[in-house]
Amino acid sequence: MRRIGATFMLMVLAGGAAVAADFPARKPGLWEMKMSFESSRAPSQSIQQCIDPATDLMMQSSASNIGSQNCSKRDVVKSGDTTTIDSVCSVAGRNATSHAVVTGSFDSAYTMTVRSKSDIGPPINMTIAAKWLGPCQADQKPGDLILPGGIKMNLRDMANRIGVPGVPSVPGAPPR
Repeated sequence: MRRIGATFMLMVLAGGAAVAADFPARKPGLWEMKMSFESSRAPSQSIQQCIDPATDLMMQSSASNIGSQNCSKRDVVKSGDTTTIDSVCSVAGRNATSHAVVTGSFDSAYTMTVRSKSDIGPPINMTIAAKWLGPCQADQKPGDLILPGGIKMNLRDMANRIGVPGVPSVPGAPPR
C-alpha cells in the first residue's frame, strides 16, 4: 500500500501536473478510479472520490501549480475526445518524463494511460479507468477520498490544514 501511495503521488506530481490543466471539470459526484500498474508486483487499486466543482478545481489548481513551476516541456495535442500530453518535469530535484493519453468524457467515464520514467526508480506504466458512479453517498462530502479497506480522508480538509502552495483556501473548511 505504501508503494502504491508513493507511486500515485509521483504520478500526480510528474504526469498529473501536466495533465490536470488541460481538461474540463469533472461532473460533480462520486467517481471511481481503478489504477493498474504494468510490469509491477503492485496489485490494482480502486479508490473513490467525492467531488464538487470547488474540490475538482482545487485538485487541478494544485497539480497545475506544481507542474507549471517545474516542467521544462509540456506538449499537448487534442483530437476529438483524446488528449496526448508529453512532459519533462523536475520532482524533488529529480527528472521525470511522462507520456499520457486520455480518452473519454469527464461527465461519465475516461481512461488515462501514463508512461513515466524518472531518475529515482524503475519506469511506471499506469492506467487509470475512471467512471462516474452517481451522487456522493449521504455520509460523504466533497473532497472525500475512499481508499481500499474503507479508509476515508478528505483532501480539502488536508490542503486547508497544511496550506498547500497554489491551492486556494476552500470556504467552510477547517482553518490552516
